[in-house]
Amino acid sequence: MSSAAQPYPTASDGDEVEDVKDRLRSAIRTARSARSQRLRDEAAERLADVVSAIPEVASASCVSVYASRPSEPGTSPLLERLAARGVRVLLPVLGSGLQRDWAEYDGPDDLRERAPGRPPEPGGPTLGAAAIAEADAIVAPALAVDTAGARLGQGGGWYDRALEHARPDALVVALVFPEELYDATSRPLPRERHDRTVGAVATPEGWRPVG
Repeated sequence: MSSAAQPYPTASDGDEVEDVKDRLRSAIRTARSARSQRLRDEAAERLADVVSAIPEVASASCVSVYASRPSEPGTSPLLERLAARGVRVLLPVLGSGLQRDWAEYDGPDDLRERAPGRPPEPGGPTLGAAAIAEADAIVAPALAVDTAGARLGQGGGWYDRALEHARPDALVVALVFPEELYDATSRPLPRERHDRTVGAVATPEGWRPVG
């Protein structure tokens, strides 16, 4: 955790928590957009090594992952590694509004950006919102995570609602870049009552339990 590289907006009187979150999201997205493609590719390969070594992922027969967008910590190498091991991989499918659904990963050629701004999605049959309960481990996107398990998402609440269907024993691992892991003692992330925490965080440098 490097506080020097971390944006951390100060809340003013009258600020709503969501306003503080939005300022932090904007700063992190700006920093992510400045990362070169070479650095993103290298980080994705290292993340695949790190996440594959997490015991709950290494022993899983079904894992929920996400197909990353260009600026996010890359998941393509992880998806390929899990599929090569014979793991059943579930990917999010975004319906209208905040509708939640899942479909099985069937290789990179099956992934399509179904609508502008949406992450790539598989083209196979959808399985329903409760399908995530079949996952032994869940790899979730995040803009930042703190050491208490607070996760800053994109702002739509999709994963907070999706995780309501997860099994209590399924480890939820958030993926971030190293500078996006915050010390909850000195720089706790803004959090609301409905925000779901995660059980672990992985960066290209390693992973750790949080919470």
